[in-house]
Amino acid sequence: MLTRNRVYPRADETVDVLVVGGGGAGLAAAIEAAEAGARVVLLEKNDAPGGSTSWSIGSVSASQTPHQRALGIDDTPLAHWEDMPGFAGDLAPRDNDALRRILCEAMPGTFQWLLDSGVRFMGPMPEPPHRVPRMHNVLPNSRSFIYHLTRRAKRAGAEIRVRASVTELVLEDDAVRGVIFEQGGTTKRIDAKGGVILTAGDFTNSPELKARFMGQQEAKVSAVNVTATGDGQRMAEQVGARIVNGDLALGPEIRFIAPAKENFVRRLPPWRSLAAVMQWSMKHLPDAMLRPFLMKFLTTALAPALTLFEDGAILVNARGERFGEETDRPAYRLPDQPEGVGYIVIDARIAKRYAAWPHFISTAPGVAYAYLEDYKRNRPDIYREADTAEALAAVTGMNAHALAASIGSAKALSQAPFVALGPVRAVFVHAEGGLMVDQQHRVLDANHAPIPGLRAAGSTGQGGLLLKGHGHHLAWAFASGRRAGRFTAQTARDGVTKGKSIA
Repeated sequence: MLTRNRVYPRADETVDVLVVGGGGAGLAAAIEAAEAGARVVLLEKNDAPGGSTSWSIGSVSASQTPHQRALGIDDTPLAHWEDMPGFAGDLAPRDNDALRRILCEAMPGTFQWLLDSGVRFMGPMPEPPHRVPRMHNVLPNSRSFIYHLTRRAKRAGAEIRVRASVTELVLEDDAVRGVIFEQGGTTKRIDAKGGVILTAGDFTNSPELKARFMGQQEAKVSAVNVTATGDGQRMAEQVGARIVNGDLALGPEIRFIAPAKENFVRRLPPWRSLAAVMQWSMKHLPDAMLRPFLMKFLTTALAPALTLFEDGAILVNARGERFGEETDRPAYRLPDQPEGVGYIVIDARIAKRYAAWPHFISTAPGVAYAYLEDYKRNRPDIYREADTAEALAAVTGMNAHALAASIGSAKALSQAPFVALGPVRAVFVHAEGGLMVDQQHRVLDANHAPIPGLRAAGSTGQGGLLLKGHGHHLAWAFASGRRAGRFTAQTARDGVTKGKSIA
């Protein structure tokens, strides 16, 4: 429903560029606009910037990087653009080819921009169907992006306001003039001469939008980032925008629950000096020394390999009951189970099989593979072993009769000892449903016309672009955020010059 007849309060303040959302895309937009001379305010609803960027593995895919050149890899943005549809498969006809070209052409410069900001990477790593290695993984962890970009944004003069929840876009005279937001119990209006940039992430944790675009069962599945509630999409629809590819997402998928306390890898400070030491270590230290370190990262909250079920593992609920065919989308049924969790149960035969390549429990692409022994060593909170089904039930809190019946129903599980891995839960990692935008990241209405004063970047402004394959979501966040920030700052300058408020 459009809000054209809404009567708004007077603006409490006016800035040049207003950014809604403080993840990777929002920080990139704020930096570019501020460095272009604009007065920038960024509003973030959480206690600190971060968004889904800080929850990510931290991969960025790009061509023509210094890392590629150091290895003698000859690559181009055109080759990157040509390879990306290989990840989309049958969905490729739904891709936005023009935005994909913008992404690939922007990434060499954007990757260098990240390096200039203080971010460090290992790689590049191979990931077919990329014809050459393009995936670069951040060091020491994905918080490095937020740490360095927040510092750069503040140096540039951008003002970051946290615990500021934007509730509505201000639409007057058929143009977006600003936003209504709540902070500290007070509701305010802030306007922007150049316009508003929505960088509020995806809607993986919006039951309403998931039910509408995906289905009622998907609506029950939570998200890795619980604050990804589709605020930008919801508010933009109210002023005439439209969501594309809302039915596409990574998930639901099964993932191990995160450790109660973050491991030391996630707690490592994102200093450039530490990242440089890690970068040197990745190149020069033997795998035997690096592997224990990598396993601390890899055995956190990643997905178990579905080949476990193909090899005979079963999935039971918290009572020890099987609740469906394990090879038939088990993540869709997990939300209906007690507490929404399950356990993967294997026997000694499967345990032996998943002790070495190519049978791994989980993987971070291009980094390392984790086997059963790695989980036993690093995640004792989710690893339980016993000689009988009854004993396994005792250490997991399951019903002994139910678990014994479940194991007995699986012909593949016959050799003691038995192992239960879990709890596991169903999650969405990210959704592809973003607002339709043009090549200047202006949000488009149902008639394909730009909505004056409104741009979107990152997941909020994905525009039908398909970002399958590791490293493309973050690449789009940074590349599109930078571009949206530059365009909006230019609009603010033109508006001042021409005596206009909104271009």
